[in-house]
Amino acid sequence: MIPITRSLALADDEIEAAFTRAQGPGGQHVNTTDSAVQLRFDVRRSPSLPEPVKARLCALAGRRMTQDGVLLIQSQAQRSQALNRADALAKLVALIQAACQAPRPRKATRPTRASQTRRLDGKAKRGAVKQLRQHKPGHE
Repeated sequence: MIPITRSLALADDEIEAAFTRAQGPGGQHVNTTDSAVQLRFDVRRSPSLPEPVKARLCALAGRRMTQDGVLLIQSQAQRSQALNRADALAKLVALIQAACQAPRPRKATRPTRASQTRRLDGKAKRGAVKQLRQHKPGHE
């Protein structure tokens, strides 16, 4: 089990890992090892996540979410396969933890009378400046 929050954890079999060759430097050894990792997590079919968390996770994931609802996380920062896997898993956990935070509902507020007055005074001042810039024929 992969702990996400106190009350939420993912089963290990919900996450698939595929390893490929990483880009960038690495010496002669880089051409023979598959150190980059790509984690696949099927958000829509996950029994571990509640529906509101799934919806927020899909919104947060952006381009990392496929059309089928599979979240793809890649990591190739390290030269070690184990470190890249741990890094990708940490990215996934952080993303799900962010999706677990429900946004606070916005309270409707009205602008104060002073703020309305400031706004209208600014508009009047700006209009006066523009009025002075106008070229009026016959007033030269």
